[in-house]
Amino acid sequence: MSTPIVEFKNFGFKYKSQTSATLHDINLTINKGEKVLILGPSGSGKSTLANCINGLNPFSYDGVITGSCKIAGMETKNASIFALSKVVGTVLQDSDAQFVGLSVGEDIAFALENLSMPRSEMVPRVERAAGIVGMSDFLMHVPYDLSGGQKQKVALAGVLHGDVDILIFDEPLASLDPRMGMTAVELIDRIHKEQNKTVLIIEHRLEDVLHCHVDRIVLMNQGRIVYDGVPDKLLASDLLTRYGIREPLYIMAMKYAGCELSPDQNLSDIQHMDISPFEEKLKKQHMVDIEKHVPKIGEEILKVENVTFSYGKNPVLKDISFTVRRGEKVAFVGKNGAGKSTMAKLICGIVRPQEGRVLMNGTDYMNLSIKEIGERIGYVMQNPNQMLVKDIIKDEVELAMLLRGKSRKEIDEAVKEALKMCGLYPMRNWPVSAVSYGQRKRVTIASILVLKPDIIILDEPTAGQDFRHYTEIMEFLDELNREYGITIVFITHDMHLAIQYTDRAVVFSEGEVVADDSVFKVLSNDQVIERANLKQTSLYTLAKRLGLDPEAYIEHFINYERMMRAHGKPAAD
Repeated sequence: MSTPIVEFKNFGFKYKSQTSATLHDINLTINKGEKVLILGPSGSGKSTLANCINGLNPFSYDGVITGSCKIAGMETKNASIFALSKVVGTVLQDSDAQFVGLSVGEDIAFALENLSMPRSEMVPRVERAAGIVGMSDFLMHVPYDLSGGQKQKVALAGVLHGDVDILIFDEPLASLDPRMGMTAVELIDRIHKEQNKTVLIIEHRLEDVLHCHVDRIVLMNQGRIVYDGVPDKLLASDLLTRYGIREPLYIMAMKYAGCELSPDQNLSDIQHMDISPFEEKLKKQHMVDIEKHVPKIGEEILKVENVTFSYGKNPVLKDISFTVRRGEKVAFVGKNGAGKSTMAKLICGIVRPQEGRVLMNGTDYMNLSIKEIGERIGYVMQNPNQMLVKDIIKDEVELAMLLRGKSRKEIDEAVKEALKMCGLYPMRNWPVSAVSYGQRKRVTIASILVLKPDIIILDEPTAGQDFRHYTEIMEFLDELNREYGITIVFITHDMHLAIQYTDRAVVFSEGEVVADDSVFKVLSNDQVIERANLKQTSLYTLAKRLGLDPEAYIEHFINYERMMRAHGKPAAD
């Protein structure tokens, strides 16, 4: 018999600082031992719902509760956050914000120390928790020195040994490379099964979470639950595209082929679903003649020649060589710590090669200042808020030209052009604080475009964004490339982004370039996938199951998908 452990009845929550409620009419029951994915676009109320379960709302974030929320029988508005912490453990999206110990062992032991547990009892429990997450060899390491994936494991171990009944994972895949994301999903699944925990996962990346089985998906939009049921029924519907969630690639391929999807077809498991009813249509669609996408590429504008760079004694980049041509869209991909971001800093001149050369338009850049390089190569950070320094949009965009002593006429013309390119001209006098995250991203891009650079490098341009905002930014960047010939380099973990919006992938592993080829060739090469901590996309799996060549199948999908977008029919339509 099912035992309810989370019960919302006619529940609502309004933050004290807001005029309208964030959550409305929530009626939701989660039973002990269930594994539930909470899905929804940015601002849909997912994190607020989770914080009502773990007690952060209203104890840390003041607000007004209506209706009832019971956790393990406790009415949360009457319970203390201490009492709730004995039932609910939360692994935050930002692991660094969760660390309190100077070593991994200390951090895992923190909750036990708060309970005044004797050391003789504490040490074996810490070792057990570290063993469950595969971090036994790192107990003396400093948490901040670990990779993103290792930090996630330590944060998880810290809540494990408290014997909580409910584990909440808030965007556990954020900033993880594809393979580490898959490992994290497998680890969560193993803990769910072996520890019999109730698991709630808050995440945008549906296809990645579906790597392991989930019992239910709760889809939220504008503070309301719009779907609560099994994954297969959701995948067969149009709800994902309607509410701005990216469909798994194999589902997109099946819908492109005109397959009629039904909830009883095990759609959430690409490895084991019966594809025989769809085989004919999928193979027929694969044979449709499509004009191949041929990017308009000009002369070579950047050449990296045998570059080596070290921080101290540790080599981060080893004998790297590649070129970038005008008009290209290139993805730098690879696992955490592979050297992608260091390569970007090196291209921008923030650090310089210890061996080898970087040539810009055929000239060695060692004699150029960072300011001079910045006029040719622009760098857009992952978080736009870390780049913005002015209050008004127009002031932010003109800052670089003011600092270079340009005339008012030159500034006004360049700023007007950059703002128009970014669709921001009507908002030029708006405060930066008044526009959305995606629009702020455009402001940072406009502030770089004003200098008319040859190349723009974007670090994880879509990290932490739902599919609607992702599509908005990527279509805008695609237009900049297409209409103005601007060369774009993406640093990304997102294989969907690489497939849909780039022509070529430079793959990094352990500080070396292990592949430099078209995206479809890279993502169908088992050896490269293994070395670079990438993972095969579901298109690869689908092609294999259909008996088709994965490279040809992925290339055909990319060209078909681009054709659909060119005709104003994106996958999210």
